[in-house]
Amino acid sequence: MSPSTSPRFFTEREVARHCTKDSCWVLMGTRVYDVTAFLRMHPGGEALIRSRSGKDVSQAMEGPPHRHSENARRWMEQYYIGELDRDSGTDEAQTLRARNKANKQTEGEKAQQTTEAKDEDERDPYSLCSPVDLDKDLVDWRKPLAWQVGHLREKYDAWVHQPVDRPIRLFGNPIMEAITKTSWYWVPIVWLPIVFYLSWHCYTTLAQGTTRLALTSGFSIPVHKYFFPVLFMMGWFLWSFIEYCIHRFVFHMKPPAHNYYLITLHFLLHGQHHKSPFDGSRLVFPPGLASLVVAVFYMSINCVLPDILGVCVFVGGLGGYVVYDMIHYYLHYGSPKKGSYLYSLKAYHVKHHFEHQRSGFGITTTFWDHPFNTTIPDEKF
Repeated sequence: MSPSTSPRFFTEREVARHCTKDSCWVLMGTRVYDVTAFLRMHPGGEALIRSRSGKDVSQAMEGPPHRHSENARRWMEQYYIGELDRDSGTDEAQTLRARNKANKQTEGEKAQQTTEAKDEDERDPYSLCSPVDLDKDLVDWRKPLAWQVGHLREKYDAWVHQPVDRPIRLFGNPIMEAITKTSWYWVPIVWLPIVFYLSWHCYTTLAQGTTRLALTSGFSIPVHKYFFPVLFMMGWFLWSFIEYCIHRFVFHMKPPAHNYYLITLHFLLHGQHHKSPFDGSRLVFPPGLASLVVAVFYMSINCVLPDILGVCVFVGGLGGYVVYDMIHYYLHYGSPKKGSYLYSLKAYHVKHHFEHQRSGFGITTTFWDHPFNTTIPDEKF
């Protein structure tokens, strides 16, 4: 809601009626918020919000057990829809409602005239779902962002870590834009057949009993088919370390404020995900981009381990990558059961997005955060 627009007023009865998963409202003082779109995203699960629907959540925002960050509060403001009218029978309230109704009619007439004057191609496709103040933001959301962010310079780091609930358009060219967007199901469709085929190939090759691992020039040991699960899990474990390193040192590099190209590269790789963490089309790696990482991983393994042993470790790593991308998507859109492993991972990852962007780099596991001292302080949700 624009600051220049008069707020709508709702009675307590009206607010209380919105207590379902299809329409869920909450209060902060006298401010009314429609948080329906946030139910699936909430790290504590939608049941926690629905149990407080129609109620004042100010105390819950302050804690204990969890005091919400400034980014979380800023995010909350995106769902503001109006004010609570505690005394719906007063003349003042009736006058305000009448005035708001007249303003809405006037604004509606103006909007209709403006819409009729525009061509279909000139309309902002995200205008209805965007809470971003298009006139005050540091970038022009009506245009592709890829070539704008580099000009933010020293303001980029703070801007990119203030998340918004709005889809992002990176490029004006529709083909380039399409390449950067991927639905989650393409990850298992593309990679799981490769994982299954290579797993079968590795197992049947080891089953022939001819594979040996040379420890010295004159001594080697046989590698039986029963070793395949061990080699597979070694690859999976290796991937978890690579996942941590890529997330920490590549995705969370801090580009120099004066370097336009590194800022742009950072935004394309990961910054856009932190700016819009619930843009569902950008939560998993596009297969084309992922294939480059997979190829480097495969060649690196083959340089260290001989032939089929390298493939065994590689396929374990590839399986780990598929699980990583699926878990990452689920941490943003899933509703895991409270107390489960995925529930704790979701809470951990959401805190990484909203409060601790320089720590909490593990996605499928927090294991590597411990030896590298990048764990997020333990805090219950």
